[in-house]
Amino acid sequence: MKHAKLLPLLIAAAFAMPRAHAAVDLIAVGSLSGLTGDLSSATSGALENGVAGNLLGGLGSGLAYAGGTTFIATPDRGPNASSYNAGVDNTTSYINRFQTINMALTASSSGSLPFTLTPTLTNTTLLSSSTPLVYGSGAAFGLGNGAPALNDASHYYFTGRSDNFDPSKTSANANDGRLDPEGVRVSKDGKSVFVSDEYGPYIYQFDRATGQRINSFTLPANLAISHLSASGDTEISSNTSGRIANKGMEGLAISPDGKTLVGIMQANLEQDASGTLRIVTVDIATKATHEYAYQLTKGSGVSEIVALNDHQFLVDERDGKGLGDGSSAKVKQLYMIDTTGATDISGLAVANASTPAVNKSLFLDIVNVLKAHGYTADQIPSKIEGLAFGADVTINGVVNHTLYVANDNDFSPSTSGDNKFFVFGVTDADLAKAGASYVPQNISAVPEPRSYAMLLLGVGLIGFTARRKSSQPFARKEEL
Repeated sequence: MKHAKLLPLLIAAAFAMPRAHAAVDLIAVGSLSGLTGDLSSATSGALENGVAGNLLGGLGSGLAYAGGTTFIATPDRGPNASSYNAGVDNTTSYINRFQTINMALTASSSGSLPFTLTPTLTNTTLLSSSTPLVYGSGAAFGLGNGAPALNDASHYYFTGRSDNFDPSKTSANANDGRLDPEGVRVSKDGKSVFVSDEYGPYIYQFDRATGQRINSFTLPANLAISHLSASGDTEISSNTSGRIANKGMEGLAISPDGKTLVGIMQANLEQDASGTLRIVTVDIATKATHEYAYQLTKGSGVSEIVALNDHQFLVDERDGKGLGDGSSAKVKQLYMIDTTGATDISGLAVANASTPAVNKSLFLDIVNVLKAHGYTADQIPSKIEGLAFGADVTINGVVNHTLYVANDNDFSPSTSGDNKFFVFGVTDADLAKAGASYVPQNISAVPEPRSYAMLLLGVGLIGFTARRKSSQPFARKEEL
């Protein structure tokens, strides 16, 4: 029996791709397919465009590690790929949420990759405010009120509909009901999540068990716009400063000690030159902020940032080409940046190509690696957006840090493919070649929250008993 247990590992070792020249390589691929809805049955009714309100999709907009085999994924503002009402940019009253996913990474006994990844959706958590939010009337667009029917006296849900804002205030108004979640990270104690958004832009903190907002972080005023509209094109033409519509705070990182948030804009601000982006750091305790410049290399924008340590980060720079765009993928590259000694540009009115920027170097060309594993350029997802480090594994006696990379399929599997997760093995030798090092985030293990549907059964109770699941951050290692 002892030899029988060893056999799968020996077979997997024989199929393992060699890690020659210490190159970052693909070690597993998984997808969430065959599911049409998530676990929030309370939102299953039809949206304004006729799509089910609990349609599963867009999971790669943001991805965060939560310890053990647990990850948090944020869909963005909802299914709006189909045209139905241009006045609101085809957005709907899709209630914002995050999905909890179990990523089972096991040694493979066949195939060209050393591991098999099996993602399983375990929980859906809706995002809400305990105080009232501003929603649009919908009258100007022939629509009903933007307030979700699920609202009650203590839950005012955030949605993706673009007219849910107060026109008398700037886009930094934390009472606006519209939210476009992009980046997500888990707090040090494991009990909450931080979410960055494109509409404000905002950074909000939500209770992980209930999904209720517990904190808001005021971002620098130069990121906000003054003239708001339900139409992104109108917002762009009506403002000369602030974030460009639908290109706000796309990426979010958290330092390994859990004390600092690091957000990055998808594109330049209206007042800045094209190709010059802003990174914003936020001290979680004091809420103090700093800004740094980032210069694009080949991509049309940035989709994510993840921490290597307290001063080095991986930035996902990409174009919009590939599966979902009907074209061939070209630029999906991860750059290593270092904020050590970087110039704080908080007081700089306009940033451009001559603005001192963070140091950067190419770390991983995702397109090249996927092509080497048989993917054609037109089958590589156009929107590679989620990055998260997971638990370490061992391949041929060498410890690999697992880097999970996810795509945003825009809720359209027929054109953009499944919600897919690519896992890359990153060794300390890989990092050393880039002059970098890796420090894992220390996240306390907490009980996994129950699904929203179960929470509804407990309305009126002060507390609830969470379904417990083993979760020991960074303790798990698969031997190969």
